[in-house]
Amino acid sequence: MSGTPTRRALLAALGAGAFAGCLGESSGSATQESTETERSDTGSNTRTTSAPNVEEAPLPTAENRLPLPREPSSIRDSAVSGGPPKDGIPSIDNPSFIDVETASEWLDPSDPVFGVTRGEATKAYPQSILVSHEICNDVLDRTPVSVTYCPLTGTAMGFERGETTFGVSGRLVNNNLIMYDRASETWWPQVLSTSIPGPWNGDAEVESLSQFPVVWTTWKRWSDAHPETAVLSRDTGFASNYEGDPYGSYNPRSGYYRPDSEPMFPSMSEDDRLKSKRVVIGTRTAAGAAAFEKRALREQGVLHGSLGGRPVVAVYEPTLDTGYIYRNPGEVKYEYRDGRAVGEDGETYDPSELPGEKLLAFDAMWFAWSGFYPDTTLNAGS
Repeated sequence: MSGTPTRRALLAALGAGAFAGCLGESSGSATQESTETERSDTGSNTRTTSAPNVEEAPLPTAENRLPLPREPSSIRDSAVSGGPPKDGIPSIDNPSFIDVETASEWLDPSDPVFGVTRGEATKAYPQSILVSHEICNDVLDRTPVSVTYCPLTGTAMGFERGETTFGVSGRLVNNNLIMYDRASETWWPQVLSTSIPGPWNGDAEVESLSQFPVVWTTWKRWSDAHPETAVLSRDTGFASNYEGDPYGSYNPRSGYYRPDSEPMFPSMSEDDRLKSKRVVIGTRTAAGAAAFEKRALREQGVLHGSLGGRPVVAVYEPTLDTGYIYRNPGEVKYEYRDGRAVGEDGETYDPSELPGEKLLAFDAMWFAWSGFYPDTTLNAGS
């Protein structure tokens, strides 16, 4: 893109050996062979360790494969270099964690964090750290996982990783991070969460990863809701500058994160229903994909839509400034009152507890979502 610095130049300019949204327009400010855990789910200077090398082992995968926009080989051929080489953006393989009081010494209330609750584990992964690493191989509630973030598409996502770890391949497709697993060297575009095999691994079977939800919110919102949360420490073992973001800033929004800026690399999207970096909350299953504009959901509280020809409903959750998407088999028309969803019979529900199956959903920039899922439905409000 003319006049736009390259990704390599952005990373080099910050003096970080390696680096790589999305909160949306908020009303506020802006192991391979073995894994061991040492108090990894608490918050006082604890460290989760993951062995750095691994022999081939199967990854936990989903029962039903997610949709792809085209054949895996075509997606593979569309991949471009992001600048840094393979593992030039280093994953965090031995994360350590601190408590809320310690983290608040350097986290501002409006700083973006990626929050996870799983079993007895509650953790926050600051955007200011993951922008430098993109992948944190961790353990949550005794389950090996990877918490991942792609700054170019504004997507924070979680995956189970079994006995292996994920690394940064150095390649991008549709501006999105392509992870690779260190067991089989298979490529996994983050948003697609589905394998893109190559001749180096015998064009193995195409599968989708087992995922878990990650919430994009702010430090104040997360720490207020989860005062005992553990927080990823800046003590990552890398000499990175966590005071600056090579792409811009979320507080206030600037650089690459401005809603009116363009993607850094070619986009697969030809959909102009929204501006390219408008934030949507999206969900996808084997049947298709659906998206809801986050700003509209914030303003209206409830939005109805469809996925694969079947009704779904999105509900805004004000505590964390996020949204949930549910199947809505009865096609109930919900209203939003005082932070709760109200059904046609007058029954009220917390946004996190509507009837119907809750679908895994996450924030994404519109160009990324519509590029990967060109047949997606969209509700951008009235």
